Amino acid sequence: MFLLQAPQVLELEVFSRMPESLRRREPSVWADANRGGQITDSFLEGPVFDDAGNLYVADIPFGRIFRIDAGGQWSQVAEYDGEPNGMKFLDANTLLVTDYKNGLMRIDVKTGTVTPHLQRRNTERFKGVNDLVIDAKGNIYFTDQGQTGLHDPTGRLYRLRPDGQLDLLLANVPSPNGVALSPDGKLLYLAVTRGNCVWRVPLLADGSVAKVSQFFTSYGPSGPDGLAVDTQGRVIVANPGLGYVWVLNARAEPVLVLRGPAGASTTNIAFGGTDRSILFVTDSTHGNILRAQLDVPGVPLHRGVSPG
Repeated sequence: MFLLQAPQVLELEVFSRMPESLRRREPSVWADANRGGQITDSFLEGPVFDDAGNLYVADIPFGRIFRIDAGGQWSQVAEYDGEPNGMKFLDANTLLVTDYKNGLMRIDVKTGTVTPHLQRRNTERFKGVNDLVIDAKGNIYFTDQGQTGLHDPTGRLYRLRPDGQLDLLLANVPSPNGVALSPDGKLLYLAVTRGNCVWRVPLLADGSVAKVSQFFTSYGPSGPDGLAVDTQGRVIVANPGLGYVWVLNARAEPVLVLRGPAGASTTNIAFGGTDRSILFVTDSTHGNILRAQLDVPGVPLHRGVSPG
């Protein structure tokens, strides 16, 4: 009889806490809809590193983007009328942001200027875009989650090509969230939050998808959120409802569990450090950045087509 080996368990440590001066203990439209009106001073998402090793995170309720340096010091990059979530760099100074309220937006991290990138599809507003990943050819894969779930499995996965063509790849997802690509770019992993699972999406040579399957099944009150992949092809899954980050092998078996502090909401992840082997995690409940040293580095992130 084959028995699964119990995964190793590591505790996530706090890298940096949001300063009190940046916390906003005031009502927000986002908290009214997502926290039952409870005052929420921040909700961090979308971690991504620049070339200098600075970590950028989004604060959804108050439309803010922060930069955190290697010493854990925070500074505000931008604030605007939006609900920013996932982020990736288009070039050294331009963040592409999936904004629930506005669609795809660009942010100049030097000036804080915010401009539209893609706000509508055929004049139709998105349900509420959530996260994104960019492949080696500059294709941008992004999720359109809105308030979909098992009651309304109509969330969407899109691909925006460098020439501006927008392809609808999936339209039947109950809450599409984080996205990540395999090292060879032939597979896309898709977090399905309210389905409490991760889908495996083969990307075919003709640009279509087929034989989409359920790769990993989680449990608990809130399912997988942010995703990443390491150079061995292992899939790393932020699971906010459990306060865990799963590290999954090719059979979707957890080989490592990174555990946050009590009450943590581990929403999203990014590899950093000089060799990209330190995993940084947004703890949205506490406004903290957590981290853990891993033995395998993350895959390098690609960039899209810079505007202009």
